[in-house]
Amino acid sequence: MRTEHETKAGVETGAGYENAPVRFDTKIAVLLREDLEPWQRLNVTAFLVSGFGAASPELIGEPYEDADDTAYLPMFRQPVLVFEGTKEMLTTAHARALSRSLPRAVFTSDLFHTGNDRDNRAAVRAVGKDQLDLVGIAVHGPRNAVDKVLKGARMHP
Repeated sequence: MRTEHETKAGVETGAGYENAPVRFDTKIAVLLREDLEPWQRLNVTAFLVSGFGAASPELIGEPYEDADDTAYLPMFRQPVLVFEGTKEMLTTAHARALSRSLPRAVFTSDLFHTGNDRDNRAAVRAVGKDQLDLVGIAVHGPRNAVDKVLKGARMHP
């Protein structure tokens, strides 16, 4: 029998489930603007997904350890899918995420010029939602809702 926590996360456990494929009811997805430099893509992705663990602790799995009992931090229980698209696609996806009230994170071009959380938050706060110069967004929610938000985006190469 699955616990409520495991059901929400889409995780199958118990006898007979050890080798069964895991299908998640939800999706974590990042959409990056296609004109970012490689270092920016990595940086933006890391920042965008960092909030989901704090906002939704059920997304985090158990801590890891190796065969020598060295402990490692826990990570997401499910994959993070990364997509890319045009500036216009990010604007459209942002509007779709808002209209569906999905948990979301944004990264704007202004954040490349700040160096700390306080200044990052101030930079986003200074601009209305329809004027944000988005270079990345991340969303989490039911698979079909996230798919609709990202309609037209392509998987990151």
